[in-house]
Amino acid sequence: MMSLNTFSRWQGWLAGAALMAASVLAQAAVPPYAVTAPDGVVIAVQEAGDPNGKPILFIHGLLGSHLSWEKQVNSPELQRYRLITFDLRGHGVSGQPERADAYREGRRWADDLAAVIAGSGARQPVLVGWSLGAAVITNYLAAYGDEKIAGAVYVGGVIELEPEQIVPQPHAYRGMASPDLKTHLDAEREFVRLCFARQPDADTFQRLVANAAMASEHMQNAVHGMTLDARKGLGALHKPLLLIYGAQDALVQAKPSFNRARALNPGALGKFYPESGHAPFLEEAERFNRDLSTFVDTAAGR
Repeated sequence: MMSLNTFSRWQGWLAGAALMAASVLAQAAVPPYAVTAPDGVVIAVQEAGDPNGKPILFIHGLLGSHLSWEKQVNSPELQRYRLITFDLRGHGVSGQPERADAYREGRRWADDLAAVIAGSGARQPVLVGWSLGAAVITNYLAAYGDEKIAGAVYVGGVIELEPEQIVPQPHAYRGMASPDLKTHLDAEREFVRLCFARQPDADTFQRLVANAAMASEHMQNAVHGMTLDARKGLGALHKPLLLIYGAQDALVQAKPSFNRARALNPGALGKFYPESGHAPFLEEAERFNRDLSTFVDTAAGR
């Protein structure tokens, strides 16, 4: 016969297992959904992690999608947060308008991010923007201020579209604008390769190249002319700001970009990952996830 103490221990174990199972089910309970931007573009949104956790909203870079963040949304360390991703306009499974102004007007990208924040109901999310995603955050701050966010993390962030901050890669960028399909696709593959100082595994690389091939040709031809008011955007941010750059970035000039951000926002903190290129969240994912977790906890505790 089972003793009373043993029975009590079993009860405790079963209760704990039930709570864990309920937590797992709750975290898997949010299916993909969509929000609509003010100009009618449909934006695809995805969620992972704990629906009741502190929200982190990830914004991918040029030619990416929500799949860019797989090492974050699948990270055991980050599962206690509400992890929200979305596909930028012209990318992934979001809408792909054909008008050039749909991509050149920075306010439209800002409105997309505002629509995701409102549509998800995320309260005081930390925004994490990679490359072009950082520019989207800047445009959001210029249009909406920082009242509805807890802080921002720029990863390989584009601060301004200025020659001293961007590494010239004419072969890749010219090829991406080519009407010749082979030239276009080869240039996209080269762009993805340039994102890394240490190339990812073959499956990840091929998935990222496929991501790039899905991106709108109209967007690729227009986005380099996107309006971007860094002075007004970063100047509007009074919440915590962390900038993370790979020291071997082949697309963004890391030190000049960080120095410009600090000039615009003297409170910005910076980290340089020595082994990374343009994608430190993939190349040094464990370190990035730890740094992100620390930043989120500090920002949310203010």
